[in-house]
Amino acid sequence: MTREEFKNVFDIHFNHIRNYLYYRCGDQEMATDVAQETFIRLWEKNSELVVDNLKALLYKMAGDLLITHIRKRNVMLRYKSKPIEEQFNESPHDQMRYKELLMNYEKALEAMPEKQRTVFLLSRMDGMKYNDIAENLGLSVKAVEKRMKLALQNLRHVIGENRDN
Repeated sequence: MTREEFKNVFDIHFNHIRNYLYYRCGDQEMATDVAQETFIRLWEKNSELVVDNLKALLYKMAGDLLITHIRKRNVMLRYKSKPIEEQFNESPHDQMRYKELLMNYEKALEAMPEKQRTVFLLSRMDGMKYNDIAENLGLSVKAVEKRMKLALQNLRHVIGENRDN
């Protein structure tokens, strides 16, 4: 698909996809974000696509991405809605150690190479299986497994290093 063809597809279908997503989620901002991400993914997969019904593919991609976004949002909301006291029935010392561990985890994620971090977060935060990650990123399952192994080694190293200090 050329740029011009893609632009035409975007112009024809974007508002329909966004409206479909809005009707499903009730959040205009999320609907717009997911619609844009749908077209970004379409452009990225452009060379691999052999499509009989582009419109059906767009709706399928948009629906799948919406489900992923909603799952992420629900996990964040569940975590944020719990006061720290409810999350822990531990001593203040244990709570402090947990906060340190969380900070070290976040630092380790920031320092991790992007490819490893992407695979790690898709697996651990989105709950995706290696096959799905491989398909979404255009990788082999072995490549996903290797990136995950390296990500976990990286996390163990950084968190273990910071614990010793």
